[in-house]
Amino acid sequence: MPDRIAAPPSLPRRALARACVAALLLAAPFCAHAQGVPAAPPNIEHFYENPTYSDMLLSPDGKLLAVRVGTAGKRDGLAVIDFQAGKGYAVASFDLADVGTFRWVNNKRLVVTTADRQRAQGDLEYGPGLYAVNADGSGMVQLAEREWGARQGSTKVGARERLGVNTRMLEQSGAQDSEHIYVTEPDISGTSIEIRQLRLLRLNTLTGVSRRVPMPKEAQQWMLDHKGEPRIASVREKDSTVLYYIEPATGAWRELRRFGLFGNDGREVIVPLLFGPDGTLYVRTNNGKDTGAVHTFDLASGKVSAEPIIVTKGYDFDGEIIADQHKVLGLRFTTDAESTIWFDPRMKAVQDAVDKALPATVNIVSVAPRAETAWVLVQAYSDVAPPSFLLFNTDTKVVNKIGDAYPKIDPARSGTQEAVSYKARDGLTIPALLTLPRGKRKDLPLVVLVHGGPFVRGSSWGWQRDSQFLASRGYAVLEPSFRGTTGFGDAHYKAGFKQWGLAMQDDIADGAKWAVAQGIVDPQRICIAGASYGGYATLMGLLRNPDIFKCGVNWVGVTDIELMYTGHWSGVSDFGDTWKDYGMPVMIGDRVKDAAQLKATSPLVHAARITQPLLLAYGGADVRVPDYHGRQFRDAVQKAGNKNVEYVVYQEEGHGWVLPKNSIDFWTRVEKFLDRNIGNKP
Repeated sequence: MPDRIAAPPSLPRRALARACVAALLLAAPFCAHAQGVPAAPPNIEHFYENPTYSDMLLSPDGKLLAVRVGTAGKRDGLAVIDFQAGKGYAVASFDLADVGTFRWVNNKRLVVTTADRQRAQGDLEYGPGLYAVNADGSGMVQLAEREWGARQGSTKVGARERLGVNTRMLEQSGAQDSEHIYVTEPDISGTSIEIRQLRLLRLNTLTGVSRRVPMPKEAQQWMLDHKGEPRIASVREKDSTVLYYIEPATGAWRELRRFGLFGNDGREVIVPLLFGPDGTLYVRTNNGKDTGAVHTFDLASGKVSAEPIIVTKGYDFDGEIIADQHKVLGLRFTTDAESTIWFDPRMKAVQDAVDKALPATVNIVSVAPRAETAWVLVQAYSDVAPPSFLLFNTDTKVVNKIGDAYPKIDPARSGTQEAVSYKARDGLTIPALLTLPRGKRKDLPLVVLVHGGPFVRGSSWGWQRDSQFLASRGYAVLEPSFRGTTGFGDAHYKAGFKQWGLAMQDDIADGAKWAVAQGIVDPQRICIAGASYGGYATLMGLLRNPDIFKCGVNWVGVTDIELMYTGHWSGVSDFGDTWKDYGMPVMIGDRVKDAAQLKATSPLVHAARITQPLLLAYGGADVRVPDYHGRQFRDAVQKAGNKNVEYVVYQEEGHGWVLPKNSIDFWTRVEKFLDRNIGNKP
């Protein structure tokens, strides 16, 4: 592996080419529309129906491919394709459930959970369960309960007790060379949905026999080593995270590193990424710098390597290390778009060949960890095309297309997207994504779409349903990565601390002004929209910048920071006590010390000042931002005389829309609302 690589801050412009992508993906017939786009916009259902193909995994030896397949009116099932023999097997399906997540146990066996894509959060009756099945559909065993009321051990796997309904797969795949996997059992207590500890079990997928791994205190996260055995546990202690390491020789746990949990020691945080095949531990850390990078970690001395392996200039490393059973092959990461750097010459040649065959897309190549075939899996997408899944033969250079996630989307009619940046009023650079209706760039109506979180990474370059739907209706869409957004360095992240409704809000308003100054946007036709924190920012934008924002769309949005602390709803909240006790006072505002600021930045307190048209939508089963937020705000703004307020509750939904019918209803309302208030006709 090279000592250090400086990654480009963005993808080569090859990936941003504006071409009919489908022509490159085996010449799909809809490319004929490229010369003349019909006047009627695409059907809304094409954007918000469930994907046809949503996940695929090569077996460890690369001889089989597991595929989750969706069919209109039917439950999602799991199929396995033996593409050397040209055979396919229906492996798992359920009468009253969809296939959820799945993973290879070894070359011949998988584990599968269930999901229910026909019910939203408030109507769910069962847990995901856990099943194991052979690749030809034989030998299915239920390993964990699905019924919430079932007592652990009340039913059997053969002569053994099934695991409880809260059993989950560990995120890591493990060695994938035996009958065993690792699963977790969360201990959730109190009135908040907060994991107190995460028990780890080694589970035999044939017999159902499990063995609990001894824990260092109350672990919340686990990591396996290169042999697939537990090696690191993460423990939360008040406002700190402690990493523990288990010595292979003795089985004894020892403290490896301790750091602040909520950003106080952001430049010293260590995030374990992977144990390489030779046992080297790779971590992400800032190591005193502004941006996070990949380093190696010396387990004996507890020190981080002085030099990083990769530097993504201007961005925190956000991605994964790719390895097979012998060595680290490369790194996959996101800057303004997704990129892959291969250390292995053969894989670099494979990527080059795939990119040559598919020059207008970002091509994510997945290789089996113990590949015995020439096939690799490719997920190809661009700003105008949703993901397509293909198999590429590294010997013959033949591309076989498996299917599209959203086959009814026509790339020739999609809006184009570009990564842009602008200066906030205090000089801070704000990255953003700008999506434009195809062929249009002047005097457009604008929707400023604010991401939730807010202390998360927003969207990266690529096809997104919401922005593409709005672009198909003739709107420009600006998605700013305002201060507080992660992924752009420690300074950008911490600049958002205690800035809800203040400098974070200025960043959003300054983005709208920038778009006007570029001549792209009509200043009289700008609307602000967003979910969760984005909904909060929508309301604050209407309050602080009525000269800019003519209307607002808020779904599942916070209307008062104090309500995040106190709740004011029955049942449980998924705001954990640790977050409320240690995170919120530092990152959002202390209820006592910052009481005046929290009041000044409360949309609910100042609802009477909002006179612009509003569309508000909430989920009746939301335990993060309950409908109480929305009802309180609706009543306050209507009492003040604003009669142009549309309010809808999807009773079965949680924090966002799961069911296509609700997404379609909501975005149909959005389309009509925007057309009334900023007057666009596509």
